[in-house]
Amino acid sequence: MFLFCEAWPDLKFFLFTSYVPHILYYSHFLPMVVVLLLGVYVYIKNRRNLPATILFLISILFSVWIIIDILLWTQPDSRLVMSLWSIINLLEMLVTSGTLYFSYAFLEKKDASNRSKFIIIALLSIFIFLIPMKLNLPGFDIPNCEAIQGSLIYYFYFLEILFFLWLSVYLTKKIIISKIEERKKTVYFSIGAVCFLLSFSGANIVGSITEHWEILQYGLFGMPVFMAFLVYLIIRFKAFNIKLLATQALVWGLAILIGAQFFFIKITLNMVLNGVTFVGVIIFGYLLIRSVKKEVQQKEELAKLNLDLQKLIKERESLMHLINHKVKGAFTHSKYIFAEMLDGTFGAISPELKKMAANGLESDNIGINTVDLVLNATNMQKGLIKYDLKTTDLNEIVQKVLVDKTIQAEARGLKFKKEIKAGKLCVSADSFWIKEAINNLIDNAIKYTQAGTITVGLKKVKEKILFSVKDTGVGITEEDKKNLFTEGGRGKDSVKINVDSTGYGLYSAKKIVEAHQGRVWAESAGEGKGSTFYIELTACK
Repeated sequence: MFLFCEAWPDLKFFLFTSYVPHILYYSHFLPMVVVLLLGVYVYIKNRRNLPATILFLISILFSVWIIIDILLWTQPDSRLVMSLWSIINLLEMLVTSGTLYFSYAFLEKKDASNRSKFIIIALLSIFIFLIPMKLNLPGFDIPNCEAIQGSLIYYFYFLEILFFLWLSVYLTKKIIISKIEERKKTVYFSIGAVCFLLSFSGANIVGSITEHWEILQYGLFGMPVFMAFLVYLIIRFKAFNIKLLATQALVWGLAILIGAQFFFIKITLNMVLNGVTFVGVIIFGYLLIRSVKKEVQQKEELAKLNLDLQKLIKERESLMHLINHKVKGAFTHSKYIFAEMLDGTFGAISPELKKMAANGLESDNIGINTVDLVLNATNMQKGLIKYDLKTTDLNEIVQKVLVDKTIQAEARGLKFKKEIKAGKLCVSADSFWIKEAINNLIDNAIKYTQAGTITVGLKKVKEKILFSVKDTGVGITEEDKKNLFTEGGRGKDSVKINVDSTGYGLYSAKKIVEAHQGRVWAESAGEGKGSTFYIELTACK
């Protein structure tokens, strides 16, 4: 049966009239423009990406819903109104269930299970099957020019609430189980998605129950909120492959389309709202593009620095190869010559020559040790050294190092003071490498202490074993503390006291201790006030 409602006298292009709520076009066209722009651009840049495809379909369905809703407000033909009214709720459920599907695919980076898709399709199929029946639309209200909704509307309410609760439960679980960085992304996405469904579906349900459809105009603003969160995720977490050019097109395209509304808006309130939105888009767009441009430039600089770093690493490896095979080889060759001179291989030599040979042998040994130190530090940095961790008595290792270093200390007029607890102090360690770290700290104390006493401590503190070396030497300035334990790092005046300083000793000690899940640090009251170095390791149970 054909019924014709009272037509709006100024209806133009089937859509535009001043007799509808003032906010109608603003609330409909703005969300439609936003979702279409983002949906199309994301899909163009990610054609084979499932979330991008789903977002594109949601943007199309939402836009169709927008056009149909405007037609329902403006059309007087009952046949058209009944036809559109019969499918608009289906479109809304497709958008709602599509948002649920998109959320899973976006956050999980994979397709939903066949079981979940089957449940959604089955629930929607029931509604589709009942659409042509009077259970859906039993009649037409001529005075209000709208369809009379049947009891099928309650099934619509049920599905909308079900999809919303389904999404809410999933997002809550996802937030709980996500790691810290991934959790931020999930929280931002969840806020946008929940705000959209709560405003879009919620406003429609409230409007349907109360028959005050004006409330739906405000509910549609949930979509721009959702899109704003998606844009943030795209920029912050690189959610989709949208570069600077696409971002510029997205922002300025949005500004142009919103600006175009000035040509057909006649209501003052709509004009003001559109103007505020237009200015907001210009400001937000400028800031967004500047932010993306800065991020792109930083990425390009990082990529260039990465290439330069790779080049430097290769050059360094070549240098290490040269040091190992040439420099160390030269030291080793001359070392054996000096050793053979001292052993009498070349016959008896004068005391003066013997003294020179001894000095040469000592110098070569220092050179070889220095080369080994630098090479070991490089290998530690690359993670090439494998540690054989076994239950080790740290007390025994410290005592052996002290025996080895006693002659060196006495030659400089220094004395060792022991504050070592008796008995075994066991740790899980590679005895060779942990001895190297302890040897390094004691050796440094000897080299940088001109007079006085070196106190070596070893004790158990709760579940930790604490080793310490306290000297009365040159001390450490606040400026020098920043360089300690860094690769090649040393005090500005360290070479004046120890000409053989390379800056790799403490760096190697730090790498060794950290490989043993321990920590190493230094304390000093300042220049000329001595220093104390510590190594802390976990005690064996």
